[in-house]
Amino acid sequence: MPSVDKQSGAPEAREGMLKITEIFHSLQGEALQAGLPTVFVRLTGCPLRCVYCDSEYAFHGGKWLHFDDILAEIHKYETPYVCVTGGEPLAQKRCADLLKVLCDEGFRVSLETSGAVDIAQADRRVSRVMDLKTPDSGEMEKNLWSNLEELGKHDQIKFVICSRKDYQWASDQLRERKLHDYCEVLFSPVWGQVDPKELAEWVLEDRLPVRFQLQLHNILWGDEPGK
Repeated sequence: MPSVDKQSGAPEAREGMLKITEIFHSLQGEALQAGLPTVFVRLTGCPLRCVYCDSEYAFHGGKWLHFDDILAEIHKYETPYVCVTGGEPLAQKRCADLLKVLCDEGFRVSLETSGAVDIAQADRRVSRVMDLKTPDSGEMEKNLWSNLEELGKHDQIKFVICSRKDYQWASDQLRERKLHDYCEVLFSPVWGQVDPKELAEWVLEDRLPVRFQLQLHNILWGDEPGK
């Protein structure tokens, strides 16, 4: 009987395999890479349950794929940009191995991570887009603050804003922890919950050193999976 990965809750497979929900080609919808044609590799499993999650379908299911098969699928799309996402991709212990392989292959790799798992395991050539969970996300207590010391200038911190209270909390963290000294900081409204114009006006009024962003994929395709 296969052993069980304690973080993802998924049974482990043989060396060089990960449990994958989907691999697809789309435009990067957010962060500094927004608008770039990108191959997304969505890993299965997540230890968090954020109230605004738009990828619950990745919590379970998926299928085991060898790194060679993952690479073969990525190469079909002829783009240098690859985003490893989830769920929480780092919840599968071999995610770090895949990130290294992708970098060694010459891809420009980004990682979307919740901020609740140690990011030190991720190759430093990767642009790590790390959430800091706000109070209204329901998962603020999961923030692993030691991750801040692992960030470099090519990484990114992302706040997903659910409310005015979230905005104030994120602004306080930004100032008190001097987050913009670590890397670029992104503020994004929860799709359909916070008026983007309002959030933009709050950022301008408070002179915050952040990048306001909208989810491009939601503007183009709504909540259609695999886009």
